[in-house]
Amino acid sequence: QVQFVESGGGLVQPGGSLKLSCAATGTSIFSTYTMAWYQQAPGKQREFVAIITQRGTTTYKNSVKGRFTISRDNAKNTVYLQMNNLKPEDTALYYCNSPLPQLESWGQGTQVSVSP
Repeated sequence: QVQFVESGGGLVQPGGSLKLSCAATGTSIFSTYTMAWYQQAPGKQREFVAIITQRGTTTYKNSVKGRFTISRDNAKNTVYLQMNNLKPEDTALYYCNSPLPQLESWGQGTQVSVSP
């Protein structure tokens, strides 16, 4: 069925930037999906970071507003997360998925580490 593969994570210093990618496979209707990014820090549960609807409407977790930007390229079946002014608190595994439709197809995630 539908699979999502995250990439683009890495180790950066505070204030640095990363651009994450999430490639969807096994679907011909990616453009109809609402897509979201989630983060899971050590010892914490997975939580919502950003969401983008079929029409391009975006919503963000309060702590990343003004720093992160979610976007999508339907021709490439890919959703992105541009992360600027990164903080140590952003350190986590980042996952993508579709909450609408609710697919519950979780990949391995991509690790983002922010440290001096």
